[in-house]
Parts: sequence; structure tokens; C-alpha cells
Amino acid sequence: MPPTTTDTSERGLEQLVCTALTGSPCDPGAEPQGPTRERPAAYAAGWIGGHPNDYDREHCVDLVQLADFLQETQPEVAEALSLGVDGPTRRKFLARLQGEITRRGTIDVLRRGIKHGPNDIDLFYGTPSPGNETAAVRYAANRFSVTRQLRYSRDETQLALDLGLFINGLPVATFELKNSLTKQTVDDAVEQYKRDRSPREKLFEFGRCVAHFAVDDHEVRFCTHLKGKNSWFLPFNQGWGHGAGNPPNPNGLKTDYLWNRILTRDSLTDILENYAQVVEFKDEKTGRKKATQIWPRFHQLDVVRRLLADAGERGAGHRYLIQHSAGSGKSNSIAWLAHQLIGLSRDDSMVFDSIIVVTDRRILDKQIRDTIKQFAQVGATVGHAERSGDLRKFIAEGKKIIISTVQKFSFILDEIGNEHRGRRFAIIIDEAHSSQGGRTSAALSVALSGTGDGEDDETLEDSINRLMEAKKLLPNASYFAFTATPKNKTLEIFGKPEPQSDGSVRHRPFHSYTMKQAIEEGFILDVLRHYTPVESYYRLVKKVEGDPKFDTKRAKKKLRRYVESHDHAIRLKAEIMVDHFHEQVIGLNKIGGKARAMVVTSGIERAIQYFHAIRDYLADRKSPYQAIVAFSGEHEYGGTKVTEASLNGFPASQIADKIEQDPYRFLICADKFQTGYDEPLLHTMYVDKVLSGIKAVQTLSRLNRAHPQKHDVFVLDFMNDADTIKASFADYYRTTILAEETDPDKLHDLKAALDGAQVYTAEKIDELVTLYLGGADRDCLDLILDACVADYREQLDEDGQVDFKGKAKAFLRAYGFLSQVLPYTNADWEKLSIFLTFLVPKLPAPVEEDLSRGILDAIDMDSYRVEKQTAIRIQLPDADAEIEPLPTSGGGRRPEPELDRLSNIIKTFNDQFGNIAWSDADRVHRLITEDIPSRVAADEAYRNAKLNSDKQNARIEHDKALARVMTAVLKDDTELFKQFMDNDSFRRWMTDTVFGLTYESARS
Repeated sequence: MPPTTTDTSERGLEQLVCTALTGSPCDPGAEPQGPTRERPAAYAAGWIGGHPNDYDREHCVDLVQLADFLQETQPEVAEALSLGVDGPTRRKFLARLQGEITRRGTIDVLRRGIKHGPNDIDLFYGTPSPGNETAAVRYAANRFSVTRQLRYSRDETQLALDLGLFINGLPVATFELKNSLTKQTVDDAVEQYKRDRSPREKLFEFGRCVAHFAVDDHEVRFCTHLKGKNSWFLPFNQGWGHGAGNPPNPNGLKTDYLWNRILTRDSLTDILENYAQVVEFKDEKTGRKKATQIWPRFHQLDVVRRLLADAGERGAGHRYLIQHSAGSGKSNSIAWLAHQLIGLSRDDSMVFDSIIVVTDRRILDKQIRDTIKQFAQVGATVGHAERSGDLRKFIAEGKKIIISTVQKFSFILDEIGNEHRGRRFAIIIDEAHSSQGGRTSAALSVALSGTGDGEDDETLEDSINRLMEAKKLLPNASYFAFTATPKNKTLEIFGKPEPQSDGSVRHRPFHSYTMKQAIEEGFILDVLRHYTPVESYYRLVKKVEGDPKFDTKRAKKKLRRYVESHDHAIRLKAEIMVDHFHEQVIGLNKIGGKARAMVVTSGIERAIQYFHAIRDYLADRKSPYQAIVAFSGEHEYGGTKVTEASLNGFPASQIADKIEQDPYRFLICADKFQTGYDEPLLHTMYVDKVLSGIKAVQTLSRLNRAHPQKHDVFVLDFMNDADTIKASFADYYRTTILAEETDPDKLHDLKAALDGAQVYTAEKIDELVTLYLGGADRDCLDLILDACVADYREQLDEDGQVDFKGKAKAFLRAYGFLSQVLPYTNADWEKLSIFLTFLVPKLPAPVEEDLSRGILDAIDMDSYRVEKQTAIRIQLPDADAEIEPLPTSGGGRRPEPELDRLSNIIKTFNDQFGNIAWSDADRVHRLITEDIPSRVAADEAYRNAKLNSDKQNARIEHDKALARVMTAVLKDDTELFKQFMDNDSFRRWMTDTVFGLTYESARS
């Protein structure tokens, strides 16, 4: 006999999966057993081997498994339905079952069963609560079955899926398996689903199966709704090396976690009960309701299960930092966590009495609310705190989950009394670095710790102790902080401490899903893949006779601000943006022709300038598109007050919806929509604002949201260089770690230095604190503070004032942070903190003469142009980033101004940002300003247009005339001709310049 060899085909992989689930290979060629065959006594993951002949293709059920389940759990129902006999009674029931699944989806039918005639039919029994023997017996009766080579099609009867998974006869998942040893991969499985698995087949209808898995020996992907070639498969991998994929498995295939850990009876039940769901939403364009089905990604399932396990084991009073990249689905992770923390128990009692979800994003606030309600199903368990008093009322009413935005939260907390000392809270914070800290953190602690109301006979010492304790993180609360970009403070407050051999302590996240992994898995796009810096070139000239001196540092800042905000510069950059969008975005059919662009500006004035410039140029181009501007409040522009609504023509609340609709394609922003804004249709960003650090990451990340038709993004940056952007992103590409803790001894050093300046005395501190905590009138405090301000002015020179004020701010910053995390308190620090909080705002800044004043009146812009550089891919370092702790230094001295003559400042500025270095600059200058304009002005067609037509037609004839002149220039000046033909921005600048020199002069 020939030797038996390893089966490396798909058939071998099918056998391996089935053996792991059922304990046998489930050979589809074997004869099926009778309709009441018993479940095997022992099997690996608790599954039964099904047979393809038992599958009813018309109604999409395994009749044998369904009949066996009902016979065992509801024998009277089983008898009434006559499932063993093909007849009108069975067909009527199966039609009812199929119709309910079509209407509600399999998830809901499993959870809630169906009603049929006089019968309430349970189709699944969920996880039993501890000690409930009856529920445990029912749960054990569920029949989880796997069928190999499932012939599913009613028309093409030989088509078969590799595996079908069923619960009590209802299909929940399908599998296509591939094996790299036969040179087929998960990509081939995905293509097979898209190409060969028709979404018109009943088994592949929306909501019938919970997930469709494409699997090989390296990767897993899933899709919740097959749509032919538009099916969207997402990875379901563990991650490897902080990136995509799976780690090597010493015990088998890299992907066996799917059947050994995820698809066990208990795990799949947990997913169906607490994660998988159909979410309905309203399409704002059509007004119709739509639905999407959700299956958790691996990192979402993993983080929620790990958090629940740790909190269940250790109880309340702990901190968790979750560093999950943008696009990781944080809103669902938060909702799933909040929902399950309600029922979390330890030692037969609930771990938490209430769950408080704090977010600073209104859109996310609604997402979390709706997602939680999908699971909670009982409105009484969820409260949305919108007004003062809501939080207190909800806790008193027994609301289990309370959701609020951080903007409302600080007002709500003021209303809470001290009746919650014995309660335990879970506080889930979205974007922890922005919503945890300062007044909100302290107020939250006061509210939930029961230290909110002082006693009538409370001493100063009691008041100080109460304030210090209130600032600390609560012992009766656990904090679950989610962020994509943790700051040093966030890591130190919520991160997991790791003592080092040298005695220092590092802090790292409890769980991370990195930007690197999210990009590699396709959940977000790499915004640095096509990063294009745009260089500005200008030439300034002196327009005053003398040569005055100015402060060089301040002067250069003013000059650049002047140049970049000049109307000509704004118009030129606006034209580049609009032309690029039409040619490189719409012209290349990005996102199926639905792409949008964001223009990031440095302020409201600049945003409004861009709005007008882009609007006007779109009209000049006869473009079908329009722009929207976004900024806060009311602003004076052109002598009148303007708002978003007055410029856009619709309310500010509609901006997010309008940008998704035509004709709007440009969103021009001034500090709005740059954090927490998810819009998958954003494809291109035009940056005209200095960015660095977290701001750079958050702003550029607005582009990274995935869309089935979105394959790349563009960034055109007019203000920043690639090195700055790279450094900003590097801290958050992989896991972010705090290098060491903040040294509290720095506070002793700062306090000693501040005391030594003799601006205040200990007696004055005590007096002010006593008055403040006792509710004294405001003018009582001012008497003390004004005396200290007088000493500050009289006793300290300019450098001393700068040093004192800097150290005072550093003390407030460091103590405000350390007071939350230090295991001890210090009353002197607390009192100094209260005192400095009032003193610092009253300290006048040192009088500094602006030695650059008047420079803008002394210069003029001779030329301006911008030049798009080559697009580059910014590669980020593949290593965990260590960031330094909160800086505790402060003070310093006022920098001495560096004076230089205006001519030198202009020369230096022009050298840095000047025009092209021509080989014969004088000759080129004469050509552009004299020779070429005179030849263009002499063109007959152009002269007629200037005299007899409007400016628009004159410009058309001018451009034609200039092209003819430049062709003639070719033989005399190839350098100038080459720049004109190859350099878009130079050609645009020169065209504008020549037109300006010839049009008005000729008409006058």
C-alpha cells in the first residue's frame, strides 16, 4: 500500500477545522443519521457534525438540527409543527420562520424567538446566570453544528460552501477555506465570495448569516453583507509586531484561534448576545431607513473581554488606558464595554452600581447612546444627561448607564450632593487627554466620592483636606480611558505602571491597537503616503528711503504672515487647490467621483478669505461645485459682521450633512472639524496652517476614514515640512510609552524658588485661602492680591518678573496633575495652588517694546508664487515611542531682541523664500517686466478685446497672446521658456503679472 501523506488541500483544512470543533472530520460523504441522532458524548469545542443532505435550501435551515432542538427543549411545540413530516404544517412554520429572519435578522430571532399561531417558540437559550440550574440545562441543549460542503443554491445545485455553521438549525456563518501550500490564499477566498457567491441566494441575504469568513493558514477576514464585487471584507486577525497578520503559533496554524477560541459554544454565544447586532440609521439624503450588520473586529472583542476579566477579578478602583487608533471603532467598543459592565459581578455582587460615559464629541455621544440602547432594549437602564440635575436624578432613579458630553458634564456635576459615598462607578472616558483634567476631573471626584458638601463647623484644615482628596482619582471608581494619541499626563494617570531595574517607573497602555496595524489592515488609510509639500517663493522690496532697524525674529514672523495672507497669495493658493481638486481628485474619479476636500486655515480671517477666493475661482472655472466655511462665532470682515450661516446660506448645524451632498465639495475650516470628525468622503486636505505634535496627527487624520471606494488620500501642505509631520506622527504610530514618572520633588524646588522671590508671604496665602473658602466678598481677595502685584512690580526687574510668572504657571500645571496621582497630600502645595490661581492672572506681563512695529508699512510684495514639490511617502519608525513626562521647569528670562537694518532683513527673507535663481537675473527681470509685456500689449486681438470687450474676454485674448509671445521667446531664452511651460505656479504667476502690467495701463 502507498504511504499515507498529509492532506494539504482545502479538504484537509476542512477536516482540521471540523475535528477541532466536533472531534471528528464530519465527512460529507458519510450517510446521514436519523432525524433524532444524538449529540456525541464528548467533542472539542462543543459542536455537532451536520450533513449537507439535512439542509433545506428553500428555507435556509438544517431541518434535522432544528427538529432535534425543539424536540428536546419544547416537545409540545415540536409535535404541533410536525417537523419530521413534509406537509402543510411544517411548510407554513418554515415560511413563517424564514419571513421573520428576513424581516428581523437571525441575531434578533435567536435572541427573542418567534411567535407562530398559538406558540411562542424559543430558538436559542442564552448564557445561564451562575447557580441557575434550569437555565444551564437549557443552554446545554443548544445544538451548534458545522456542515462541510454545504450545497446552498436552489438553482445551481452543485455549488457548495466549504463550511456552514448553524445554531439549532439556523445558519449563522459560512466559510471559504484556502491553503497557501496549494498556492491559494485568503485573497482567493475573498474573490470567490465576490465572484461566485451570488447575493441573490437566500443564504446570502442581509441579516441571515451573521458573518462570512474567508480563511487560510495565515489570515482571517470577514464580511457581514455579501454584495457581489462590492462586498467589503475586513480582517479578523490578532496582529503581529504591532502590525497586521497573526503571530507564529507553536501548536498549529496561525489562524486556529478562530475555531479554538472564538467559535467555541460559550464564545460564540457571548458574541451573539453582547456584540453582533443590526444597527438601523436614517439616510440623510433620502430620508429612508437603512441597516448595517456588525460583527466585532478582533481587537474590539479582545479589549472588551480583557477589561471585563480584569475588572471582574480586581473589582472597582482601578485605571485602564486603551490606546486604539482612529478608525478602530471606539464608539462600538465603548458601547459594548458599558453594556456589559452593568452586569459584571464579583463574589456574588455587582462590581459597579452605575456606568458613566463621558465624551466630548456630540456625534459619538449619539452613536454610543444608540448602540447601548440596541442591547439594553429597556430604556429605563440608559439615561442621557443633558441638563443640570440629570445626573443626580438618574442615579437616584437607578439608571445603570448615564451618558453625557464633557461640555455639559461640568455643570451637571455641580448639582450632585454627597449621597454616593457607598456606590461604585465605572467611568468610561472617550479621548481621555481632552476630557479628563482640570475642573471637570475635580468636580467629578467631588460628585462621586461624597465629599461635595462641607460641614458647618468645618475648619480651614478640613476644607483643605477635602479639596485635596477631591482632586484624587476616586477609590470607588474604575476609569476606562480611550484615546488614539495619549499625552504624557494621560499615560501617567491611566497607564499601567511598570517598575524598571533602575528604580524608575514606565507607564504603558493596558491594551493597544496601533495606527500601524489599522493602516496595514485597511481600517484607516495612510495619510502620509502621498504627502506633498508646497513651497512658497516671494520677493519683498523696501519702499521707504531710509534703512531703519527692526527686531529680526519678530519681523520675519510678521513678514511671513503678511505675505501668506496677502489677497494675491490667497487667490493663487486657492486656484492651485481648486485646479488640483478638479484634475487630480475629480479627474481621477477618487471615491467613485464622490471625493471631498478640506482646507485647513490658521484663523477665521484666513478662512473667510479662502471662502471668497475659492468661491470666486469656482465660478470663474464654471465649476459645478461649491465651498462651505466653518468657524465659531461672529467675525467682522470687509466692514460687516459675518457668521457661518450668513456666508453659507444655511444653519451651522447642517454643515456636516451638507458637505456630504452636492454641490458642496470644499470644507474650509478655522479650528473646527479638525478633531473627532469622521467623514469617509474626505479625500484631500489643503493645509495652510502651522501644525505639529498631536494637533498635526489629529488634523491630518480626518482623511484616514475608510470607504469601499477609497484607496488613497492626498495632502497638499503649504506651511509645514515633512520632517515636522514625521516627528508628530512617530509618537503614535505604534504603542506610546511614558519613559518615566513626573518627579514630585520638582514641586518642592518650584515652591522654594517662588517663596524666595518675596512676592507673597505665608501669612498672605493663609489669609486669602481662609477668605476664599469662607465665601468672602471678591474685594477682600483683591486687597491681598493687589498688594502682592505691587511687590512683583517694584521688587523684580523684567527678567525676575518673567522668571516668577513662568515658575508660577509651571507650579500650577504640575500640581494640578500630580494632585490626582500622588499617594500623599501636601497642604502647603494645595494652599499655594489656590493662591497662585488668583494671583497669576493679575500679574502684568513685562512691558516689551515691539521693535518690529511699522515694518509692514516699510515693505511691499514685488512677487509671489508657489511651487508644488514632488509627492513623498513619509515612512514612520517601526518602534514603540517613548515620550517624556510632564515638564516641571518654568521661568527663564526675556530674550534680548536682535536688531538689524530693514535692507538686511529683507535680503535674508528673500534669500530664504526668494524666487528661482536665474543665471542672468537682470536680463530675466527685464524680459518679464518690460519686453514681454510690451510685445503682448501690441497684439492686435488683445488690443481689440481691451478696448471693446469686458475684462474676462480680455484675459482670454491676453493668455493667447502671451502663449504666442513665449513661443517666440523660445529661441532667445530657453531657461525662461522651460519654466513657463513646465512650472504651473510660475506660469500662473507670470500670466497674472503680465496681464496686470498690460490691461489697466492700456485702458487708462
